[in-house]
Amino acid sequence: MSEFWVYGSMFTAALIAGTFLPFLPGSSEIVLAGLLANKQGDTMLLVASATAGNVLGAIVNYVVGYFVSELAGKKWFPANEAQLARASDHFERYGSWILLMSWAPFFGDLITAIAGLLRTDFRLFLVLVTIGKLARYVVLAMGVDLLNF
Repeated sequence: MSEFWVYGSMFTAALIAGTFLPFLPGSSEIVLAGLLANKQGDTMLLVASATAGNVLGAIVNYVVGYFVSELAGKKWFPANEAQLARASDHFERYGSWILLMSWAPFFGDLITAIAGLLRTDFRLFLVLVTIGKLARYVVLAMGVDLLNF
């Protein structure tokens, strides 16, 4: 497999997995582990590709949340004011630090969308989400490396 396809596949899988599109949870981890186990590509470049794709997916969620906030309060909007206030309270209780958990399956995508909805500072969002997602891929790569002696 050519390097373009190796890193491109990793980036694409991580991008899709990073959005709230219906996709198999953990799919980017499966792709990364498979590529590493089969010694396809450089570990650091694969981790970088995965992180970049997954962070871009989180940015998509943030932007959707950011622009959906304009629609909040409309009668047809899926969340009422009380639900949005509750989500805001939870986010504020744990603070922006909860963005470090944006890597987590199922609720990680929701965290990034709520950050946009609540207009979290984008620079802080980007730093915390990148740290969380990078750490996840580094730990996974280290685990595959240990098992693949």
